[in-house]
Amino acid sequence: MKLEKLVRENIKALKPYSSARDEFKELKANMVFLDANENPFENGVNRYPDPQQTTVKKELSLLKGVSVNQILLGNGSDEVLDLIFRAFCEPKEDNVITLPPTYGMYQVLANINNIEEKEVLLTAEFQPNVNEILEVTDANSKLLFLCSPNNPTGNSFSNESVEILLKSFNGLVVIDEAYIDFSSQKSWLLRLEEFPNLIITQTLSKAYGMAGIRLGICYASEEIIAILNKIKPPYNINELTQQKALKRILTKNKVKKEIETILEQREKLIDKLKSISFIEEVYPTDANFVLIKVDNAMSRYADLLEKGIVIRNRTTQPLCENTLRLTVGTKSENMKLIKALKDIE
Repeated sequence: MKLEKLVRENIKALKPYSSARDEFKELKANMVFLDANENPFENGVNRYPDPQQTTVKKELSLLKGVSVNQILLGNGSDEVLDLIFRAFCEPKEDNVITLPPTYGMYQVLANINNIEEKEVLLTAEFQPNVNEILEVTDANSKLLFLCSPNNPTGNSFSNESVEILLKSFNGLVVIDEAYIDFSSQKSWLLRLEEFPNLIITQTLSKAYGMAGIRLGICYASEEIIAILNKIKPPYNINELTQQKALKRILTKNKVKKEIETILEQREKLIDKLKSISFIEEVYPTDANFVLIKVDNAMSRYADLLEKGIVIRNRTTQPLCENTLRLTVGTKSENMKLIKALKDIE
């Protein structure tokens, strides 16, 4: 794969915006900054944030074993995904491939960017249909989205299928690992160097409990990251988000314990769900949620709302008729859920 062939022509020629803090980075004591038209009165956030989030990236680099130059941060993973669309997909010409049922923002971003979306349904086992994916691929297929563990099904894709696609797909393969911290399967970050067409997205919203700060992470080759850096907004990650993210990343032992607790509660919840008479199937999960098949999803969803329990009805998604998605909560929240389910039996 030659990356040069995948990048949009206007992006190749683009001269990125250079911010004040891009042009002068040294922060020595007693420096007087009069270059960025900032309010000079100190309040903790009167100065522009580091446009490259250097400190946060350094800690992520140590945590994940990936070079700082292979990391891009976004205002949530959605911004990262949008940047990927804008860098590599020519409107009205190129297409991307998605595998429903999956994360709905891939389709939304394709529509926003005026890019054709080719859908290839997962198999009955919620695995990629490798042969069909490769059959629908053409010279204008720029991106293939693999959400693993998948949302809303919860399962991870087989390593064998993903590897075949990485080797056979002529565009970029984006593996969305938003839920990887809950999975027994290893992250594809460990094999990033093997595949120049691999992009991995992760987030602090799930396992790290930082959904409110909106920080998405992209890992890829230095060449891909350099292209995305050309088009990202100059100060896309605000100072407060950087501070919160750094503090949380540095408490990795606490995060680890929280993940262990969620996994323990997940297994207990699954065990209890299997005893509910109207639940027809509890699907295997590698995420912090469980997909269940019930007798009537619309009715059961309404019943739970009346009991004060808010879940996600996924019955309109392909292959997901009469399914509900349940996030693993605290012990007490899970007990309330099970009680509510028993009450409506």
